Amino acid sequence: MVQSIDRAMKIIQLLISDPHKSYWQISEIADHTELPLSTAHRLISSLIRYELVTQLPETKQYKIGNKWMEIGLGMLENLDFRVVARPYMEQLALEVEESIYLNIPNQTDSIIIERVDSPLKVRIIDNLGERIPLNVGAANKTILANMPKDRVVGILNQLITDSLTRTKFLEQLNKIHASGYALSYGEKTEGTASVAAPIIGYHNQIIGALSIGILSYTITEERLSYLISQVQKTAKEISIRLGKQQ
Repeated sequence: MVQSIDRAMKIIQLLISDPHKSYWQISEIADHTELPLSTAHRLISSLIRYELVTQLPETKQYKIGNKWMEIGLGMLENLDFRVVARPYMEQLALEVEESIYLNIPNQTDSIIIERVDSPLKVRIIDNLGERIPLNVGAANKTILANMPKDRVVGILNQLITDSLTRTKFLEQLNKIHASGYALSYGEKTEGTASVAAPIIGYHNQIIGALSIGILSYTITEERLSYLISQVQKTAKEISIRLGKQQ
């Protein structure tokens, strides 16, 4: 049994070994894996049965099957966002000495699903599970800025009644999308500020936002520039772990 698995994996690894070669002849597979032709054919027949390998009927050549995509997408779907992000958030909190937050969208709000507190005694604390309207705060703005426009318009129609205000807000979102980060000052809590970057997953879909909570009186131009670069870098690292195409 173990030998069969080892041999089957040799075939799979060969089929994905060359990005410029999609299809393989049975003779090529046998040669490259150093398997007898009959053994290679038997193993491939089993792999085809489970959709792990596909045969092109016209040429009788073989390629990797779609079952692997199904498995991969299933794993991505079930990946615990918080578990992936937490180590990066902890490292970021130590580097910038501020509290770090992870938000995900939920209808017209976002929800704080993870928080790493600043190592300093004076720090900003927002509660886990707190719901915040998507037009309030840096984290929410960066989420909106990376959503499909028709969805954004639908959300803003529910949150902002004045059409002129909505138009100006959309212009702000366009700038946020172009810059790759968002800033907010005192929008949720007076005396605080926030800088956020989007977390993008598979198919480049927005998953949530990573943000740094800051006390307004500590902000300098140099400090702000540093925080922006750090939150963008960390959000990108999390995004790649979650399947974002580079």
